[in-house]
Amino acid sequence: MSFPVRRIADGHAGWIAAAAGAILPLGFAPFSFYGLVPLSLAVLWALWEDRDARVAARLGFLWGAAAFLTGTYWLYISIHIFGQAPMLLAVVLMLGLVAIMAVYPAVTGYVVIRWTRPGPRRWLLFLPAAWIVAEWFRGWLFSGFPWLSLGYSMTDGPLRGFAPLAGVHGVSLATALLSGCLLTLVFGRRSARIVGAAGVAAVLIGGQVLASVEWTEPGERELRVALIQGAVPQDRKWLPEQRQPTKDLYLDLTRRFLDRDLILWPEAAIPAVVSDEFGYLETVLAEARAGGTTVVLGMLEQEPGDGRYFNSLLTLGDEQAVYRKRHLVPFGEYFPVPDFVREWMRLMSLPYADITPGPQDQAPLPVAGELAAPSICYEDAFGAEQLDFLPRAGLLLNVSNDAWFGDSIAPHQHLQIARMRALESGRYMLRATNTGISAVIGPDGSLVERSPQFETHVLTARVRPYTGSTPYVRFGNGVPLALATILLVLGVTRRRA
Repeated sequence: MSFPVRRIADGHAGWIAAAAGAILPLGFAPFSFYGLVPLSLAVLWALWEDRDARVAARLGFLWGAAAFLTGTYWLYISIHIFGQAPMLLAVVLMLGLVAIMAVYPAVTGYVVIRWTRPGPRRWLLFLPAAWIVAEWFRGWLFSGFPWLSLGYSMTDGPLRGFAPLAGVHGVSLATALLSGCLLTLVFGRRSARIVGAAGVAAVLIGGQVLASVEWTEPGERELRVALIQGAVPQDRKWLPEQRQPTKDLYLDLTRRFLDRDLILWPEAAIPAVVSDEFGYLETVLAEARAGGTTVVLGMLEQEPGDGRYFNSLLTLGDEQAVYRKRHLVPFGEYFPVPDFVREWMRLMSLPYADITPGPQDQAPLPVAGELAAPSICYEDAFGAEQLDFLPRAGLLLNVSNDAWFGDSIAPHQHLQIARMRALESGRYMLRATNTGISAVIGPDGSLVERSPQFETHVLTARVRPYTGSTPYVRFGNGVPLALATILLVLGVTRRRA
């Protein structure tokens, strides 16, 4: 007898897979219907049963293409509308990335269906483990693109408690296990259904219990912070006539909050390179010292010798330091193409960026007498890289310019990613952006304060640096990968038995 889903879906499996993938982004911000995420995954896995491995790969590709097309369509906005790339090039780049991302569920489907037997053991052991390994690969291979990792959907969900234990991939693993348990509960035999029901209860209860654990401790010192959101429109930000109004705006807003311990500006807040604005920066430094505060601002640096550009954070106050962005945005800050392609683009007058990555071994950023783990824009999507600054850093800082994505879902997704970083580390995250969404995020991932979008706004709050380490800070992605390995070993062992 064939699997019941096979009988129902025959002739429509491709459409069903695509529909299941298309609803996946609804589980993430700003919609946050997180229950759809394990459901979407369960539908795909059910479609894989009683299928040839090649068919499973095709269905996985359709699911992934639909998920990433609906979940990252905003790439077109940044590349074409604000990046001014030709429409055809923007479409090709967006669809190319979508296709690459869709390969991961396709390969997962092929491998699992090719090498494992149908039934609950596949759903409960092999599929969750393989899915998380693929997600981990997607987060770093070829620079990585960890967007829409399953775990991000659970920042307000019942599985968020797994984040301090095993990071976003640990939450993803719990979500995938929930999908497997749901399949077992619905389609398994009686004994298997008991296991599925127990698994659902264990995952949900485990997430709630872990969410109540306080892994880190607040320090004694309280910091008064101000996060400045200038709301300079992206299509005007780099116009020559806009530079002075932008400089005046940030300096004026800063002067109103000099009684704060820390003032944070967004990424590339001033549309110029540091070497062109020494006089202005000296003024900001003098104001900061006079007020007894620290100003941290984003700005481009250019090396005088070789002309290389860096996307940087500057600390101005009694302590002065620089952090240079390490993980650049492909096609946004650099083009991962051979030099001859860049030369052709230059000859054709096609716009492209060529930023140099900063060194990997940078120290935490000193701010207001404390140490902070800095990240610029896209960097906060790579949780393991933030561990380089922890547990020494008591705060997380993120500056960004999500104006590149207009009024799309991208700024909301990015805020959700920042919330996961706070939850993983058990520390406050201070996030200043150009047009929103700026936010003060608590050590439990909660939104303490947030700004409206596309409005000039200053967030003020009182925060405490935290000490101590979560298990994820200690062991990083080793925890979820070890758990995935255990599931695979259990599956193989039981199969042999």
